[in-house]
Amino acid sequence: MIQVGVVGYGTIGKRVADAVVAQRDMEVVGVAKTSPNFEAETAVSKGFELYAAVEERRELFDEAGIPVAGDLDALVDAADVIVDATPSGIGAQNKETYEAHDTPAIYQGGEDADVADTSFNARANFEDAVGADHVRVVSCNTTGLSRLLAPLREEYGVEKARVTLVRRGGDPGQTGRGPIDDILPDPVSLPSHHGPDVKTIFPDVDIDTLGLKVPATLMHMHSVNVTLEDDADAEAVRDLLAEESRTFLVPGSAGIDGSGKLKEFALDSGRSRGDVWENCIWEESIAVRGDDLYLFQAIHQESDVVPENVDAIRAITDSAGKAESIATTNETLGMGLGRDL
Repeated sequence: MIQVGVVGYGTIGKRVADAVVAQRDMEVVGVAKTSPNFEAETAVSKGFELYAAVEERRELFDEAGIPVAGDLDALVDAADVIVDATPSGIGAQNKETYEAHDTPAIYQGGEDADVADTSFNARANFEDAVGADHVRVVSCNTTGLSRLLAPLREEYGVEKARVTLVRRGGDPGQTGRGPIDDILPDPVSLPSHHGPDVKTIFPDVDIDTLGLKVPATLMHMHSVNVTLEDDADAEAVRDLLAEESRTFLVPGSAGIDGSGKLKEFALDSGRSRGDVWENCIWEESIAVRGDDLYLFQAIHQESDVVPENVDAIRAITDSAGKAESIATTNETLGMGLGRDL
C-alpha cells in the first residue's frame, strides 16, 4: 500500500484524501492543516491522522481540542509520497522539507512549473512523471484543455487552438473572492496563463487563450476553437470524444443548459459534494467549419484535478502503468457521468 500524505486539507486536499481512500493500492497516512477549522475537525472525524502544517500554530489545535499527531516533518517522514494541495506558492516553500526527507511530492497547478521535474496530465503525458521526484498536476483549466487536445492531436493533428475561458470568480467557500457584479478581462492582455500552461504538457502546440472572470461559483466555461490538420466532421469528433473516459458529452435530450444543471445532475447522480471530474462537452455545440472545430465545455474547478492526482501518485511511485492507473482510478471513483443518458 502506498502511504500518501496530504498537505493542505482544503478544496483540493480533502477531495484527494477521499479519492485515495477509495483506491485499493494506497492509503492516507495523514493530512496537514494550518488552522483548526471545520475541515480539520472533519478530517479527524473521518479517521485521518492530523498534523500541524506550521509548528508555531500547533498550540491553536491544542486550544481547540483537536488532537494533532505531529508536525509537517513527521508526516513527510511517514509518507511514501506527498500530495501538496496548499495555496499557490506554499508548495514551493514546502519543497525543501520534502527533499530533506527524500520524499517525492506532487504539487498543484497554482505553483510555477519550475517547482517540478514535469507537469502532468494522465491522458497526455503520464510516462513523463514515472519515477520523478517532483510532479506538478496542472490547473483545472489546463487539465480540461489537455484532456481535449490529446485525442484531437492523435487523431487529426492540431494546427492551432484558440480558447476563451469564462472563469468563475471564486469557489463556493471563497467568500473573499469576486467580482460581485462585474465582468473582468482576466488578464486584459493576451495570453492568459492557461495557454503557456498547456505548453508545459504539449510544448509544440500553438495555442492562444483569453480569460474572463464572472460573478459565478459553480464551474468554468470554455469556448474552444481548434484548427485541425486533417479533415474531420462533427459526427466523427463526437464519436472520438465519446470514447474518452474523462469526457462527458452532454446530450441535448438531457435538458442540461448550463453549469447549474450540471451540478444538480451530479448531485442527483450521488456524486460526493456534487463533484464533476469529467470535462462536460455540450454535444450539440460540436461543429466543424472547414478545418475549424468549435465546442463548449464546462470544467468543475473543485474536482477535475482529483483523478489526475491519484494517477500522479502511481506515476511518481512507478506502481502502475498509464492504462491500468486511469482505469483503476475511474472505476474506484465511479467516473462515467451520464453514460446511461
